[in-house]
Amino acid sequence: MEIQAAVLYAPPGPLELVTVSLDAPRADEVVVRVAASGLCGSDLHLVDGSLEIPGPHGARRPPLPIIPGHEAAGVVERVGSDVRAVAPGDHVIINIYPGCGRCPTCRSGRPARCAELHQGYLADGTTRFSVDGRAVHHMAYCSSFADAIVVPESGCVKVRADMPLDRACLIGCGVTTGYSAVFNVAKVHPGASVLVVGAGGVGLNVIQSAFLAAATTIIAVDIGAAKLATAELFGATHTVDASAPDWVAQVLSLTGGRGVDFGFEAVSTPVTIRQAFDATANGGQLTIVGLAPPGSEVSYPASITKSVTRGGMAWARPWQDFPRIVELYLAGRFKLDELVTRTRPMSEVNLALRDLRDGVPGRTVLVPA
Repeated sequence: MEIQAAVLYAPPGPLELVTVSLDAPRADEVVVRVAASGLCGSDLHLVDGSLEIPGPHGARRPPLPIIPGHEAAGVVERVGSDVRAVAPGDHVIINIYPGCGRCPTCRSGRPARCAELHQGYLADGTTRFSVDGRAVHHMAYCSSFADAIVVPESGCVKVRADMPLDRACLIGCGVTTGYSAVFNVAKVHPGASVLVVGAGGVGLNVIQSAFLAAATTIIAVDIGAAKLATAELFGATHTVDASAPDWVAQVLSLTGGRGVDFGFEAVSTPVTIRQAFDATANGGQLTIVGLAPPGSEVSYPASITKSVTRGGMAWARPWQDFPRIVELYLAGRFKLDELVTRTRPMSEVNLALRDLRDGVPGRTVLVPA
């Protein structure tokens, strides 16, 4: 079948909207008609040429040409002969870490570290997209900046049909990254103190997840009154302006001089990671949630007495977490509407990328043109 998609031929873009051939699904694959796609920092890094994907054979940049997009939801249109988990008409959120399901890593519960899958391709090492006979590659085993996509059966998670798909798409990456960091990685407990450095798309979801976890002190750090006000809307009990040279001291003061029980760093520069480390209490835990620039290094004292870990979407449990967040949203206990500041047709994808590059607040959702 032929579809419309936004293709990156060479960084830094722009993306080109072209007619793309989409192959039929293999036996264990699913065709999903994309209803909405969130725009995430990883998409911008891919378009700008700075995205490196860690894998079993080292970090590398995805192959070109490629269709960006990975934070998506849609409706199942067609399934392969072996597919049992979903059926045509089902509403699904795309799972960007499908895994092969067979290797020791997948069987240990870590499909995000699957050694059998390679960025740019589906499980059999080929693509389902092409333009004039030339293969076009997949981002995160999906590529949602397209009218329709082919994903592995494990690459889509069925959700309730009454869940708005233009909100469900956000759960596919940014929302669950924050939620998973709090519940699956750090395991924040009731009454804890929490620091969130960076109140953007991911940081806001760390904040509201910490609120759900019944943390009693939630300190948000960012630059600008508007971002800090939004952090309060999502559950921050205190805000600190990161432009102040003594912001770490302010966090320490708010916690009686000891630092927070749980620090979350959602900016991921060496400077902000070290600052978040310094603001986390001895015996506490710092979780680095953002995507640091390639080659970045951070130093800590050799006498480290706190835990530092990497966490987020790769630690998600999509088949449990996605439906759970849907239920929380529909019950009025999880904010998704407030994350979205604009909706654009796919024909305006380059304008949406420019907004993201320029730091325009809020999230953009792309819908079919």
